[in-house]
Amino acid sequence: MKTLGKYSMGLGDRFGHQGGAQLRAIIKASEKGIDITPVWNKSNREHNIIGTQPADVRIEADLVTKNAGFDKPYYVDADHINLDSVDRFIGASDFFTIDVANYIGKRADDKAILQYLSGVGKYTGDLKIPGTKLSSEISQLQVKQIAEKYLFAATKAGEVYKKIEKIKGTGNFITEVSMDEVAQPQTPAELLFILMMLASENIPVQTIAPRFSGRFNKGVEYAGDPQLFAKEFETDLIILDFAVKEFGLPENLKMSIHSGSDKFSIYPYIGSIIKKHDKGIHVKTAGTSWLEEIIGLAQSGREALGFVKELYFKSLEDIEELCAPYADVIDINISALPTRQEVLRWKSDKFSNALRHNTDNCDYNPDMRQLIHVAYKIAASQINDYVRLLEANEEVISACVYENIYKRHICKIFGLD
Repeated sequence: MKTLGKYSMGLGDRFGHQGGAQLRAIIKASEKGIDITPVWNKSNREHNIIGTQPADVRIEADLVTKNAGFDKPYYVDADHINLDSVDRFIGASDFFTIDVANYIGKRADDKAILQYLSGVGKYTGDLKIPGTKLSSEISQLQVKQIAEKYLFAATKAGEVYKKIEKIKGTGNFITEVSMDEVAQPQTPAELLFILMMLASENIPVQTIAPRFSGRFNKGVEYAGDPQLFAKEFETDLIILDFAVKEFGLPENLKMSIHSGSDKFSIYPYIGSIIKKHDKGIHVKTAGTSWLEEIIGLAQSGREALGFVKELYFKSLEDIEELCAPYADVIDINISALPTRQEVLRWKSDKFSNALRHNTDNCDYNPDMRQLIHVAYKIAASQINDYVRLLEANEEVISACVYENIYKRHICKIFGLD
């Protein structure tokens, strides 16, 4: 049976050129005593925009690991798939992130709800879970409301899982369930009963991505109270441990932090809490490699700098279209975006400093960074020129990607020097 390592990292690589640099960061962490399983991920939306196929991600992952002599497990993630999109991913993927966000809030039929409620009696009343503050009365009505909100979604997750299992076979892939891209966070009590639902669907979920309090916007800092997040995260972690024992879920079940890239203020809390409880973590770095490509091109100057400037100008023109699919995970202050006239005067350092996530640099602009994060569609429309520039400036770009993954993410999460 495929078992995901204790620590794992989802490595987004939209244009398929940064796998080697990403893997070097993983290897460096291993040399420092932290073994992280790399998981290359790319969503159906990104494939459709760029014009790639899931097999392209598999080819990249296989090639870079072979070239590096990497003999540890690695995976290819069918990121944020559901019943409508899973088919195209089954052949090339061995990690499936089943996204149930669109099903949350849709009500299962009365018979299914009643059947579920018939088995929850043990967990109602005065429920106390050691190590948590979840010790208040949980009424049958509360559980009924949770079932009405989440049972249909869990059932759909089960349908997706069974579809994959029928083709790939039991134990031949990793299953994650994600429910992060919704407006409201799940409470610890909701998480407990959701895990019970997933267990009743016989889904051997190894990672789960809940929606936490605060904002997890793409490619920028966590927006919220880090200490409140820490309390929530630790409680959820203990809930997972309880659910494993109670519901027979996989022993290595762990938390997955989606849009987890650049959440520097909460990394120390994540690191200390998983160490305290001896638990694993899965962090998705999403499109930060794409941002580092743009930073690397800006640093390279000349034609490459001109290309990224034009990309930014086009993103200003198409801002509504680019942002619409990501409305739940970006917050852009349009008035804080630099104008075309300003950027035309910028040299390489000014442009790259505006995008690089370094809050100590006065040029850093998180609004511009978020806009460029969702502007990869523009590069895809000029794919030949973009790939040519990536290849011509590979050394500079790969250094940016490596430093971003290793120093800004791995080192900060795991407390490495």
